[in-house]
Amino acid sequence: MPAAPLPENETERLDELKTSGLLDTLPEQAFDDITFLAAQITTTPIALVSLVDEDRQWFKSRVGLGISETPRSQAFCGHAILEPDTVLIVPDATADLRFADNPLVTGELGARFYAGVPLVTASGNALGTLCVLDHTPRGLSETEERALRALSRQVIAQIELRQRVTQLADAAAERELHAQQLLSSQERLETALVEVTKASVTDSLTGLKNRRALVDKLEEERIRSSRYDTPLAVLLIDIDNFKMYNDLQGHRGGDAALKQVAKVLSESCRAMDFPARFGGDEFVVVLPNANLPEALPVAERIQHTIQVADWHGPPLTVSIGAASDSDPSTDLIVAADAALYRAKHDGRNQVASTKLTTS
Repeated sequence: MPAAPLPENETERLDELKTSGLLDTLPEQAFDDITFLAAQITTTPIALVSLVDEDRQWFKSRVGLGISETPRSQAFCGHAILEPDTVLIVPDATADLRFADNPLVTGELGARFYAGVPLVTASGNALGTLCVLDHTPRGLSETEERALRALSRQVIAQIELRQRVTQLADAAAERELHAQQLLSSQERLETALVEVTKASVTDSLTGLKNRRALVDKLEEERIRSSRYDTPLAVLLIDIDNFKMYNDLQGHRGGDAALKQVAKVLSESCRAMDFPARFGGDEFVVVLPNANLPEALPVAERIQHTIQVADWHGPPLTVSIGAASDSDPSTDLIVAADAALYRAKHDGRNQVASTKLTTS
């Protein structure tokens, strides 16, 4: 097992790592949140914030791993920090001469896939990595890689924030108030960032996820469907004669109707389903791990609930196009739209479906 060579800036890198005060510290929620998100986004069982010390790698945060450190000679991250601007991706460690006989690969852990983003400080030193591992060979999508890079920047931001807090805590008594104000500002900034992020993927009228979030969700479920060979279904829902309803009831009445339809969707879907406003009077529900026989009862429940609801005015109905396919390359929105067209053509207020097959 060839050991990773030392970076050219190894002395400066180790000095900054030691002065960071991170080594051998207790777990912290901010770092644990990041590794949790990394594992969720990439659907990997293991995620780590790994710091590469002189003769070991130590995990500041870990998900799915019971040990807190390994020898540096076994560290995939020791190779990753050699190229600070690059994400090191190892699709199958057993096929990589650097890692094929690594105890982390041949031993109980059985590591196969690895992706590590170097944690590079403002000084240009890679202290370690934010990395994810899997027990089976696989790849990393462009979206997942971008997400890991973004999360790695948050790790660095937390390290820098931690260092600033420590410095302020050690300062003279007259600077204590300033330290509290700085922390408060950081908390407000983080809260504002969460709200801005939430608003960017939420439809302001109905409270459902918006089209941007829907596109991301469809891609996420398409990847999951491909990886695990599971079906995926989509419902495309259109309010019948909504323009006429809107003209009669006014925009306020129309908005109220859209909100009520959104509420029906939220209450009628399965817990795992993803309802979103597609635009105008159209809505979409993504049904993960659902074939057509499983998707149709959801569609029929939505259609019936809306048909019998009290609309405080003219009654409303919906037409629904349902599509499901085990082929993740299929454009299910297009397929569901074709089914929706048939539902409209056949008289509205009904569900039509399209079951796609692969060759």
